[in-house]
Amino acid sequence: MKTLKNLVLPLILFTIINHIAFGQTSPDNINFVRQGVQRMIFDEDQSIPLAKLEPEKIIGFSAMYPVTHFLKPHSHIEIDDDQLKIRSEQKTQTGIWIGGFNPFATYTINLTSCSGNGEIGFEFSDATKTEQVFVQVGFNDSVLSDVKLKVLHKSNVVTDGSIAVNTGKAIKMKGKIILQMLGSGFSLYILDQGLPQVIGQSDFNTFIDLRNKNCITTFQSHLFVQLAGGEVILSNVEMAFNTGIGLADIRAITYENGDPMFDDGRLWYTMSIRGRALPHHIQGVFSMNPTIFDLTFEGIIVFDRNDGLLRNEIASHIFYDRKQKLWCGLTTGFSAYANPEKEKKQLLAIESKNDPRRGFSIMNAVPFGMVGDIEDPHILFDEDANKWRMLTCENTNGYKAVILESDQWDRAYKRIAGPVQHNSTGTSIQKIGNTRYCFSGSSDRKIHIYTYPDLQEAGTLKMDLPPWDETSGTRVWPNVVQLPDGFPFKYVALMMDRFNYPGIQGPHWTYGALYLYHGND
Repeated sequence: MKTLKNLVLPLILFTIINHIAFGQTSPDNINFVRQGVQRMIFDEDQSIPLAKLEPEKIIGFSAMYPVTHFLKPHSHIEIDDDQLKIRSEQKTQTGIWIGGFNPFATYTINLTSCSGNGEIGFEFSDATKTEQVFVQVGFNDSVLSDVKLKVLHKSNVVTDGSIAVNTGKAIKMKGKIILQMLGSGFSLYILDQGLPQVIGQSDFNTFIDLRNKNCITTFQSHLFVQLAGGEVILSNVEMAFNTGIGLADIRAITYENGDPMFDDGRLWYTMSIRGRALPHHIQGVFSMNPTIFDLTFEGIIVFDRNDGLLRNEIASHIFYDRKQKLWCGLTTGFSAYANPEKEKKQLLAIESKNDPRRGFSIMNAVPFGMVGDIEDPHILFDEDANKWRMLTCENTNGYKAVILESDQWDRAYKRIAGPVQHNSTGTSIQKIGNTRYCFSGSSDRKIHIYTYPDLQEAGTLKMDLPPWDETSGTRVWPNVVQLPDGFPFKYVALMMDRFNYPGIQGPHWTYGALYLYHGND
């Protein structure tokens, strides 16, 4: 049997002949021109609603939004001028039901004003109130005073303390209070003008793991207000999936042979919705008409390893296998960083009989032996080789692209090419003309092109305005897609930058903005 090295020379000769005889385009000759850029930051028009308290639409408050008073004195609650007002001269604690619970959702209070002394935030709890999580923003004379996390397990307090950050200067309590839940942690923001400002952050999974399916199916979400001579006025409370503070890890959803999926004239992508550190991102799904920049948030996907938790893995490649009529793919187990003493980062095989692209979807996830610092997998079935092929990045003195193959899509992979010489990230396989190529971002301010499947260097991508400058990281995801005939250009590339969100404390990966390119040869 010929080895891969024996095949390199014939492959190169075939490629040269193919270029000459059929006018095959070399991807390093394509000119990519930037068309637009946008950064999504809790975009309201991209929000997927889960629950909402709208005072102007309430008839029968006691039934629609049941109230719990935690202390004997009760606050006074009323709807006036289409706003919800809660006030008390004594110490009161009030919970107002707003909806179910999801540890990957974002919760927003639209606060008109507050006065006196008190706290406002959220309570997440079971029906018996024996398991409770409180996130509270304290105020004194309309100025933020503290941010606290309180967790009760079996009615016993396991933590109760400040989680405030960036509160060295006076912050007015007005505008939106945004709680971005991130599976094993959260970040808290306040937004009056400009960018949302980070005011609190926490990792709570050592106290209570809200990714537990029992929490997701039994917990309820409440607006929580504590007053000691004060008043809060708010216009609404919302629970939704949204775009977070940045997007990254962009990959086209494909069919089993690697062809990009077009559905209703739109390309479909997976992207990681950025939260904070590595276990805090969420796998989002987006669609786009490739001729315009109408990127639309369609849903999120979490992953079930049959251990009682729903996990927020990211950097996924999802494909639809038309023969099996099954949604399949690979994802990177970044959620292991939530419990690094117990779990290891690894690639996971994922599948679902249901279309996971819209709303809240769950895909089954199974380890298949690829444990270690491996990420960004891209998979396809090579009909000529009659093999499943995977392009991925493995940390070998830095992340380097490698190709593996197997007779089955979800197990028993063996390396056949790589590692390449250059640092690699966001690896993907796409056809240019009728020839497959491998693309990779890198730390050396280039997007590298390699031949498939032997990973020989084939140039770099031409861009008039790359998604970086001298101040930023350059390990982006190239995400080049060839379009069918009939489009005004032949290729589209959707990339991100690596500018982190300001104000997050500690190590974090909170990039980025999205950059659209059209390509012609």
